[in-house]
Amino acid sequence: MCDGYSGYNKVPEAKRTACWAHIRRYLIDAIPKGKQLDYTQPAVQGVMYVNQLFELEKKIRQKHAGDYEAIRKARLEKEKPVVDGFLTWLKDQSPTRGSRMAKAVTYIQNREPYLATYLEDGRCSFSNNLSENAIRPFVVGRKGWLFSDTPAGAETSAIIYTMVENAKANRVNVYQYLKLLLEKQPNNQMKDEELEKLAPWNKEVKTFLETRAMEED
Repeated sequence: MCDGYSGYNKVPEAKRTACWAHIRRYLIDAIPKGKQLDYTQPAVQGVMYVNQLFELEKKIRQKHAGDYEAIRKARLEKEKPVVDGFLTWLKDQSPTRGSRMAKAVTYIQNREPYLATYLEDGRCSFSNNLSENAIRPFVVGRKGWLFSDTPAGAETSAIIYTMVENAKANRVNVYQYLKLLLEKQPNNQMKDEELEKLAPWNKEVKTFLETRAMEED
């Protein structure tokens, strides 16, 4: 799951999914001023499709939290018809060249092959919102310190922020998790099985961190 940057197409052995939040943003920007409730406006119609998907996605994830197979089945039953309807609507659009609607339609058409990918696996994200929220502290910080002195410094910062946000996403103590990584010193020579034992979603890691945090309090 990522935004529309074309460079991601070069990532090997990866299947892309499009971000529906980005789709909605482009359509909202294409709505003429004061026409937000004018349902004859194509951009408003497009937003209505996407809003329906967001509402369905919210209900499905709440009902089947953690059961990814159930999420997949519910998406196919409830969301796929809406996605199909949206794609049919998209084919009927012929906006004025150079207009904001034309920009939105072009953006969506360029990502059409990836719009339904998330339906294939309940673990797939529907939008890139969570990722964007996770990297926001790094982006805001980068504006504050202006730049990294070297590419190696920038890469190191990205790695550290990734570890921190992974820990936060998995609800583990960030300090204790970083402390564990410094002790174990994982590296690219380790096998996937070894790295998995240090992942913040690993149940044994979570238990260990909780226990150590309690002992140190």
